[in-house]
Amino acid sequence: MADSLCPCGSKKLKNACCELISSGKREATTAEELMRSRYTAFTKADGAYLMKSHHPETRPVKDRKAIENWAKSVQWMGLVILGKQAGEASDSSGHVEFRALYLERGEMHQIHENSLFRKQGEKWYYHSGVHL
Repeated sequence: MADSLCPCGSKKLKNACCELISSGKREATTAEELMRSRYTAFTKADGAYLMKSHHPETRPVKDRKAIENWAKSVQWMGLVILGKQAGEASDSSGHVEFRALYLERGEMHQIHENSLFRKQGEKWYYHSGVHL
């Protein structure tokens, strides 16, 4: 449904939130916006966007199919942004700490990461992350 809430937890309609970014209609203006759009891409197993939004220096192109298959095999339960450092429109890098919850084979799991985002030109990219 086009008017449902975005999976990223922003409480915005999905067609006025992450879909705008993943479809290329607009760029993410902050590291957090890119983080949210990437979470939403995981909920849709959108490997093309996950690769496109991953920094060229660290992009796992060979793993795209495996990432898509795994993302389809789990049920995404929600994203919580725990903190951020820099990553605003005027910054060239930033960190976003998040927790993404998912069900896998009936068991609740989480990805808890402090992610590094870098900007090249006017475009934000996910660079790398430290699992916590």
